[in-house]
Formats: sequence, C-alpha cells, structure tokens
Amino acid sequence: MKVAIFLGSRTGTNPAFGRKIGELCEELAKKNLKIVYGGGNIGLMGLLAETANFYKIPMIGVIPSFLAEKELLYPHLTETIIVESLSERKEKMIKIADAFIVFPGGIGTLNEFFEVLTYKQLGLHSKPIGILNTLDYYQTLKILLLEMTKNGFLDRDIFDSLLFDSSIPLLIEKLIEKAFSTLQ
Repeated sequence: MKVAIFLGSRTGTNPAFGRKIGELCEELAKKNLKIVYGGGNIGLMGLLAETANFYKIPMIGVIPSFLAEKELLYPHLTETIIVESLSERKEKMIKIADAFIVFPGGIGTLNEFFEVLTYKQLGLHSKPIGILNTLDYYQTLKILLLEMTKNGFLDRDIFDSLLFDSSIPLLIEKLIEKAFSTLQ
C-alpha cells in the first residue's frame, strides 16, 4: 500500500511537528507501507525523507523539474518521478497513492489536501484521507469544513469520510481499514 504524505517544505516553528515524523515513519515501517511524497530534501519533507531512509521505507518522490533543477530533490529515493508542474505533481500523487495523510504544513500542503478532497467529492477517487491533527493544528480547518457542510458546499458523506486524528498509530490503522474496504 502506498501512502501519499502532504507536508511542509519548511520545518515550522514548533519542533513537535518534526518529532512526529519519527513516529510516523516507525509506524509506516511496521506496517510495510510505501511513501509517496513531493520528493524534496528541505523542511519537513526533507526530514521525512531522511527518517524514511533510516527505516528503509520505499519512497516515491514526485517533483516538478524546476524544483529538481534547484537541487531540492532528495537523492536517495526508491523511485523519482519528474513532472513539469505542481498541478501534474498532485495528479500523479493522487493516481499512484492508495491513501493520503495530511501532515502539518503551509499553503502548499493545503493546496494538495483540497485537490485530493475536490477529486473525492467529484467521485474521481474513493481513497481515504487522514489528517494528522497534532496539537490541534488542523482544528480550525475541521471547523471550516464542517461549516461548508452545514451550508451545503461540501457533501456530508465526504466530510464524514475524513479521518482526523492526533494519534499516528490510530490514523494509520483507520487508513488501512478504509483503503482495503474501498478495494472490495
């Protein structure tokens, strides 16, 4: 099973987010899951790549050529997919992943999340989306999405399908369960 992880190209100001990467990779390694991510070597993305490499987790990096040319590509990937644009990166990640984890990040992370969520609402995929709500980072997003649902802009079943959790082991268990139930 391949899990796409959307996360920051910056580390942020709270070291707790970086510490969660170790826990995430340990859990992914235990479950023999593969990582699909943006291919970068900076910020939380770089920390994910280094930690996944330590745990010997297979990693597929999907990176636009303009970022790879700036030497931002992590050099020790299992597979590297070079694309032309950020839009193509998202499409490729959505296509090859079996599930998604939204880790703390910035506007790029939210852009990736909303693309995946939009595809799901349009019926273009039924893959599970997990949101790691470390330190209530995404609590405001959850409230916003619930408000969209109440006002008829987001389908209730789509909102209900989102897996918000602050526990990495529980989130991954839920993702695996949902991913396999959609395959049947």
